[in-house]
Amino acid sequence: MENPNDKVAAEKYTFILFVTGMSVKSAYAIENLRKICDKYLDKNFDLQIVDISREKEMALKHQIIAIPTLIKTGPGQQRTILGDLSDTQKVLNILDINP
Repeated sequence: MENPNDKVAAEKYTFILFVTGMSVKSAYAIENLRKICDKYLDKNFDLQIVDISREKEMALKHQIIAIPTLIKTGPGQQRTILGDLSDTQKVLNILDINP
């Protein structure tokens, strides 16, 4: 018999990180998110990085007003974080990631 918890554990975390060019804050956000994902999600994630200077439509679609912005689209409720993602514990709490 299938364990319902296995299904939840198998769901990939999906993220969209909005940045602009190669600004210092954008670079920090990318680096910090990759460290968090590598340490706490064990390859169980998909990350899309969107440079709003090249993909303005995506920024409009997601109503991005500040950069960098991270949106967790799944699993569970959508969550949004602004900033360079340097406070690991805060990021984990907001994204509902249990270490």
